[in-house]
Amino acid sequence: MTALSEYQRLESGGIWREAPEAQRREVIVAFGDATLVISDGHSARALAHWSLPALTRLNPGVEPALYAPSPDADEDLEIDDPAMIAAVEKVRAALLARRPHPGRLRLWVMAGLAATTAALGLFWLPGAVFTHAATVAPPAQRSEIGGMVLAELAKLTGAPCETATTRPVLDVFAERLLPGSKIVLVPTALNGALALPGQVLVLGMPLVQRYDGPEAAAGHLLAARLAAESHDPLLAALRWAGLRAAFRLLATGALPASTLTGFGQNLLTDPPVAPDMATVTALLIQAGADPTPYLKSLGNGEPFAIAAPPAQTLMSDGDWVTLQGACVQ
Repeated sequence: MTALSEYQRLESGGIWREAPEAQRREVIVAFGDATLVISDGHSARALAHWSLPALTRLNPGVEPALYAPSPDADEDLEIDDPAMIAAVEKVRAALLARRPHPGRLRLWVMAGLAATTAALGLFWLPGAVFTHAATVAPPAQRSEIGGMVLAELAKLTGAPCETATTRPVLDVFAERLLPGSKIVLVPTALNGALALPGQVLVLGMPLVQRYDGPEAAAGHLLAARLAAESHDPLLAALRWAGLRAAFRLLATGALPASTLTGFGQNLLTDPPVAPDMATVTALLIQAGADPTPYLKSLGNGEPFAIAAPPAQTLMSDGDWVTLQGACVQ
């Protein structure tokens, strides 16, 4: 590396000391090839060559300027020529700018890592919080949130239809078809079934009133339960409620009902993806039900070769008639 070309012919006087105890002597200072050349003021014999990249100023901002070949060197050089001082400072600044800066690189690396961590946190943390909150929620908490979701849904479907005679029928139906679940009938706005947190299955009354038996309704209930196994309804509710509500649920065990406002509309307009019809058909046959009414309710006729179901019944005709009158005022 060479000094800046505009200073290669610049010279000035200076006072050089070879060691702390040595006598100071007058010298000529000039720029060489990547060095500062110090020569005897009388014989012009070179006394020292100082590397420009290593050159250190011992008294920044003070004149005459005092330089050393390195921070721990014994030699020093005093220059009082303003032009030479300005030239030396300009060359030093140019050389320092070209040096690698490990600290600066480390700073940029750390800043990049911090930005990457923040970005990962932004996209990963919310999903992790929602998933964790849904995973650790006990059954009682799930049931409570399921009740809040049902209340939101009821704003659009109408209040659940339940009487002293229909509740036992629905409980027996659930026990035969989906043990551990609770079936709730709603009068309008739902032509199928939805799974809510807490193993609550909401069934639309149109499916009950339109068919002569429970098979179509059973197919939709099974489909809703299968959808819930792959898309946890509590997780969907927490995502709707938001990150703050999920943190509050983890910290206090409570989820404000207000955070679920509008979730019922979302469930009706954007329900979980329905499972494969063949899977539901197989489950209906396993339960002893004819899957044809379910397939026809989907507008699919009989697209599968259906084996004859076992001679069982999901519900008696009398109980089915009872359910059909559940929402009649």
